[in-house]
Formats: sequence, structure tokens, C-alpha cells
Amino acid sequence: MTLELVLRLLVSAVLTGIIGWEREVYRKPAGFRTHILVGLGASLITLISLYAVPGDYDHSRLLAAVIMGIGFLGAGVIVKTGEHVYGLTTAASIWFAAALAITISLGAYDLGAIAFLIAIIALQLKYWIGEEVGTGKGRISGKTSKKGH
Repeated sequence: MTLELVLRLLVSAVLTGIIGWEREVYRKPAGFRTHILVGLGASLITLISLYAVPGDYDHSRLLAAVIMGIGFLGAGVIVKTGEHVYGLTTAASIWFAAALAITISLGAYDLGAIAFLIAIIALQLKYWIGEEVGTGKGRISGKTSKKGH
């Protein structure tokens, strides 16, 4: 096993863990450990498809299976109560964690880093400008939301 492959696994774990930590801080259904495990699993499948599968093989088939499988995992955190739907952002963050790990595992560190930064900003934006768009509750308006963020 080369140092480069270990680095890809570690970077995937760290970045997906940070996303999971953000979800856990705000007490969302899937947090730190879930996101790390999703990232490591996606990373391992990617690395196996690239380096351990002998012969002429379409690597995109395994990657497509990962993305589809993670979609089912994410669906498990979505709950509909009356007119409200909860868990969509957490489901999307799980799916993104897999996509990020695949990107890093393919060696596209720069693309992964940019996508990671955009995702963190997108996840935090709600807490910076207000709990709900148009409420005026949040850090920018100077008022605090119900959750104190």
C-alpha cells in the first residue's frame, strides 16, 4: 500500500468528518461518525475499483453503485410530518460526503477542497443569515434564533 493511498483515505475521513461534525453540532440525525464511515466506505470502494480490480473493467460501475447506495442511506433520515419535511439537508450531506470521498480518492484534491468549502458555507449560511429565509433572525440581523445561533 502506498503512502498516497493512505493520504487519500485520511483526507477523505477528515473532510467528511468535519461535515459530520457540523451536522452533529446542530443535533441532526446523522453526524460525525456516520459521515466519516460513509466517506471511508466510498473512498475504499473507489480505491479498490482503481487499484485492486484486475483486467479491463469499467470503474464507473462501482462508483455509480456507491452513489445509489448512499442515496438509500440518506433517504432513511428524511421524515415527513404533516406539511413539513425534515432531514433533507442531512441526507444531502451524506450523499455529498460520498461524492467528496470519491473525488479525493481519485486524486482530485483541489476540486475536493473547493467543493468542501462550498458545502461548509452552504451548511452554515442558514445560521449566519437566519433560521428561515425572511425571518430576520440570525447573526447578520443581530437577533438570535430560537436555537440561539
